[in-house]
Amino acid sequence: MNRFDRYIFSRLFVITATVLLMLIFIFVMIDFSENSDDFADQGAEMAEIFRVYYLNYVPEMTRLVLPVAVFVACLFLTGQLSDRLEITALKAAGVSLYRLIVPYLVFAILCAAGISWLDAHIIPKSNADRIAFEEKYLSSKNDRMDQSDIYRQPSPNTKLQVNYFDKNQQIAYRVRLTEFDQRKITRTTRANRMEWQDSTQSWRMETVTDRIFTEKGYQEFSYPQKDTVLNVYPRDLSRSTSDIYQLTYQEASDYIASIERSGAGGVEIPQVHFYGRLAYPFSIVVVMIVGFAFASVRRRGGKGAYLAAGLTISFLYLAFMKIIEPFGYYGTLSPFMAATLPHIFFFIVGIGLLLQARK
Repeated sequence: MNRFDRYIFSRLFVITATVLLMLIFIFVMIDFSENSDDFADQGAEMAEIFRVYYLNYVPEMTRLVLPVAVFVACLFLTGQLSDRLEITALKAAGVSLYRLIVPYLVFAILCAAGISWLDAHIIPKSNADRIAFEEKYLSSKNDRMDQSDIYRQPSPNTKLQVNYFDKNQQIAYRVRLTEFDQRKITRTTRANRMEWQDSTQSWRMETVTDRIFTEKGYQEFSYPQKDTVLNVYPRDLSRSTSDIYQLTYQEASDYIASIERSGAGGVEIPQVHFYGRLAYPFSIVVVMIVGFAFASVRRRGGKGAYLAAGLTISFLYLAFMKIIEPFGYYGTLSPFMAATLPHIFFFIVGIGLLLQARK
């Protein structure tokens, strides 16, 4: 069995690597054909496109398509063993089907751990560089959630309104800051613009008008500029749907906490994305169980039937993930359930298929 384990492990590695390279190559070719006109119009150089954009896209593509590559490898190899009656011979020799799946699970767990490590350390930096390239050369890739009329709550008794925020310059335009107590407004501050100061980690307001309200009325003061510290940072005013994928796990957790602290809405979207990132590597283990349970039983049609079934199941898995996510965005399901329910469902399906397979 040790020799069998090494054989299964090595074959899974070779087939998975081959399928992974093929999928990445196809993805790059399709993406380049779709965006080549934009690259040319914006003046992107060919060396820059492949060195900056696609080289930084490879880690993310690897994360996305590895479960499919592992699934295809599992179906192909197990179907081959089944067609050759090797699995039947091993079962006749007293080897349990549960023992046969061990090298598959070891391979899947190692792949899941590797992807999780990449996603925690390498992929966020490469995604940040790639998305910066997209924002520069691909106008259609704008995924900002906040464009204008941005509202935040830096503290329980403070409201901030920004008409427009320039993410690249880190400048907010037409700013209004309102302070109040339980009964009334106590102070309002208006500024034509507000610029972030990295050196002091504060905001500098320009052309400022302050109104301090009292029982007898209000007093008004004007300043050419004024520095202020708010519990709001530039990233809190320029959120996009890809933010979570540019952050490490700890940074993503802090980012979600900062959204809740600033009083911004739509916190469920990054929460779904974050929990989805954490749960995604587990899909490799799930598809390995499903693929082995399905292909360990000899079926008509040979390898073509296994691959067709693999593509169908992969599509259903991905479709379920995409269909369920909006329920988490809008609060119908908790963000954690929206991110993990597809994996739980197909894991149960895989266990059911494994239990029903002839031992």
